[in-house]
Amino acid sequence: MMNTSDEIKQMVKEKYDEIARQSKEQNQSGCCGATGSCATGVTVMAETYEGLSGYVTEADLGLGCGLPTEYAQIKAGDTVLDLGSGAGNDCFVARSIVGDTGKVIGVDMTEAMITAARRNAQNLGFTNVEFRLGEIEDLPLAANRVDVVVSNCVLNLVPDKAQAFRETYRVLKPGGHFSISDVVLEGSLPEGLQAAAEMYAGCVSGAIQKDEYLDIIKRTGFVNVQVQKQRLITLPDDILSNYLNEEELAAFKADGTGIYSVTVYGEKPDVSCCTPGTGCC
Repeated sequence: MMNTSDEIKQMVKEKYDEIARQSKEQNQSGCCGATGSCATGVTVMAETYEGLSGYVTEADLGLGCGLPTEYAQIKAGDTVLDLGSGAGNDCFVARSIVGDTGKVIGVDMTEAMITAARRNAQNLGFTNVEFRLGEIEDLPLAANRVDVVVSNCVLNLVPDKAQAFRETYRVLKPGGHFSISDVVLEGSLPEGLQAAAEMYAGCVSGAIQKDEYLDIIKRTGFVNVQVQKQRLITLPDDILSNYLNEEELAAFKADGTGIYSVTVYGEKPDVSCCTPGTGCC
């Protein structure tokens, strides 16, 4: 079992470097892109982007668990940040909303993903979409920089989720907000899944309890925190059987543990609206 943040990050980097070099079809044969141990042809987490304005097939590696841009209340002219931007899928959808007067920034810690995203942006001729190499726990952006933060099935991979949300808070402008799709739990995963590096990269064993997830967000200082969408994720038996024996599998299915895709919204307070001494902040 992985014991340190550095070990987790290295494993995630290696796995997503591999994913960046595969086709969407290859990635969809695994669980959220985790290859080699999941049922062929099963798209476990992802929702379809087809039909969305700005959707670019080449940038869709089938890695998401939601459609955060659909809930993010992005406006023309906004500056949008995508945490864990991959090959640029959500960035290009966001770009179709912000238009030529807005800006979209993607941050990813995997060099192969940054290379793929920059290539896609260049092929599309976009000059207001940029991709930066960096970690979500230490974002390569100045404070109070962006209007909206989005992310799709990434923060569950981050070892220090509290620091990730502190960084999200830091880079948002006062009055800015985020809409993040992620994987959370209700109930405890069996040890076999918790210990599986493959399932960590597959967005499951890195997930935490939904109540804990929301509490981290609120303790960071975000307000008007709400779950915009929640969807139960059912992992097929032929995936789970790679990590659990028959007895453990039966117990897991019977104990009520739920793995959910959630899209969560939160706002950074606009302190400029407060009059000193009123206590409104």
